[in-house]
Amino acid sequence: MNGKLYLVPTPIGNLEDMTFRAIRILKEVDLILAEDTRTSAPLLKHFGIDKRVFAHHQHNEHKATAEIIKFLKEGQNIAVISDAGTPAISDPGFFLVREAIKHEIEITCLPGATAFVPALVNSGLPNDQFVFEGFLPVKKGRQTRLKQLAEEERTMIFYESPHRLLKTLTEFAEFFGEDRQVCVSRELSKLYEENVRGTVIEVKSHFENNILKGEFVICVGGNENKDKRAKNKDKYGVKENHD
Repeated sequence: MNGKLYLVPTPIGNLEDMTFRAIRILKEVDLILAEDTRTSAPLLKHFGIDKRVFAHHQHNEHKATAEIIKFLKEGQNIAVISDAGTPAISDPGFFLVREAIKHEIEITCLPGATAFVPALVNSGLPNDQFVFEGFLPVKKGRQTRLKQLAEEERTMIFYESPHRLLKTLTEFAEFFGEDRQVCVSRELSKLYEENVRGTVIEVKSHFENNILKGEFVICVGGNENKDKRAKNKDKYGVKENHD
């Protein structure tokens, strides 16, 4: 009988966000796969979880997956955790899940912490529809993707590192317009949580004069021009010129 694969979210900052179910599952499984064993060790120790822990990250996940599938088919239950948040959301996990599905192994993803949801709700931007972009390409394809997203009407969510934040905001001003509404969140769930809202230029100015520290989530308002044209067309019978 096959074992079961669990994807277990871990806190993005505040340890109190760990769920009772997540702690129980990590104590019950035979093996834990961690993105970085050094990062996960204090968390597991804090909750009294003493299990075998193997590293499972972007540099070894393809090579290690065959052996993990073998363990699962032998009946071992395995949990996957990332350094913070939900595995497979801009973190390792997707490839393993896909392979487990191919081998008809049961998979359960526990609900729990993830950075983009509180950032979106905190932003004040429309959240009935949104698109999660994660990290933009660092080099190849970056400008092409920004040009495509300039027409996106839904709220967009990005992850960004401290050393690229100002560059990204500068590019948003260039491709989306300086007056596009954004909210940049950092240190979510931690003591010094900060949510900075305003136009791209206003928010960029704030971070040019403050220390860039922590993990960043950027929420960007969608392109409202299309909505306005559609409303005007309905209200006034305006015909759009596509020449």
